[in-house]
Amino acid sequence: MSYRKIALVSGEFFHIYNRGNSKQKIFFCDDDYKHFIKLLYLCNSTRPLNFRDDIVRTDIDAFDWERIENIVSIGAWVLMPNHFHIYITTKESPKDGPLQKANLENNISVFMKKLGTAYSSYINAKYNRTGSLFEGRFKSIHIDNDIHAKYIFSYIHLNPIKLIDSKWKENGILDKKKALQFLKNYQWSSCHDYVLGKRNEGKILEMDKFPFYFSDPKIFDGEIMEWLTFAKEGPLEIGVL
Repeated sequence: MSYRKIALVSGEFFHIYNRGNSKQKIFFCDDDYKHFIKLLYLCNSTRPLNFRDDIVRTDIDAFDWERIENIVSIGAWVLMPNHFHIYITTKESPKDGPLQKANLENNISVFMKKLGTAYSSYINAKYNRTGSLFEGRFKSIHIDNDIHAKYIFSYIHLNPIKLIDSKWKENGILDKKKALQFLKNYQWSSCHDYVLGKRNEGKILEMDKFPFYFSDPKIFDGEIMEWLTFAKEGPLEIGVL
């Protein structure tokens, strides 16, 4: 068993990410993105879940399912064709609590195992495939200072720019307003929840568990625009995929 250089300590903040095995796609159509997003909400629960029985057969919206108690808190997320990013933290858990019985590092590992297993099972069944979907265990970076803590929100939400200009960091963005609008319209990201208001997917987030940098959507827009403007100077990189 391999060990992480920095343990996933309860009460700390982490940038979590992973990509497809051999950099392959992990999302093949809109329904795949939608299913993963539902799992971000559903797997974050101490309550056992059978997706077919609890969601499909009862014909309820996944975001109306009663989770009882969260395993982790999520502050930001984005899905890309072959990888994903999540900004995550977790509260201290009782040493004899049900999650600790899993004999894993902590609640983050419990959540990521549930998420990865559920999504891999869905993809393998849907596309009649076998083998590992992801490139090994998920990666984690400890966010240990205020500069990183503020930047990680921008870093995660800026990822989709790669889809319209893969060299934007090196060459800069010519039309920054158009790029910002693209990010706002990108469905597979929590950017929408910060700048465009409420939607069911917003239940994934627990913004109050994270440093409160963006009290107004205009402040959030300004932060994104600043990174788009100074991209050529080389923004801080945190776990690039």
